[in-house]
Amino acid sequence: MEEEIRLAMEGDADAFLVLMDRYNQQMYKTAWSILKRDAVIADAIQETIINCYEKIHTLRSPAFFRTWVMRILINECYQILRKEKTYVELTEELVRETAADTGGKERVKFQELLSYADRKYHLLLTLFYADEYTIPEIAKMLAMNENTVKTQLRRARQQIRRGLDEEK
Repeated sequence: MEEEIRLAMEGDADAFLVLMDRYNQQMYKTAWSILKRDAVIADAIQETIINCYEKIHTLRSPAFFRTWVMRILINECYQILRKEKTYVELTEELVRETAADTGGKERVKFQELLSYADRKYHLLLTLFYADEYTIPEIAKMLAMNENTVKTQLRRARQQIRRGLDEEK
């Protein structure tokens, strides 16, 4: 994969498309954790791909490609939210829609768990558990201290535990 990244950095459009296809599902999950609506998510991913293609020459090292792409996507999602100044709450309909899109019961369970945590923790939980980023990678992506990421993940897990206990 590092070779594909190098080719893309050198201007190979086909290598770039292969990379974007490889990260498409991950980009969707991350964007969903922020935006919650497919139409807006599609716009965010499209803008991210365009921005990445135009700015791939600024990537310092192929090793940082995934983090770089996700950081651009997150910024794009927050820019969309700022423009709209609206936040879409997690609803059962959105959970079912997402489950149908991804075709997995595990996705529904994860979205149900997210509903117990404050919205501000959804992105962290998605990046850590669904996208399997490390704490240092998340900290870099979100321009946060690693200890802050750990603390927020701990708080989110506590909220989920409390929500599940109350449900029993």
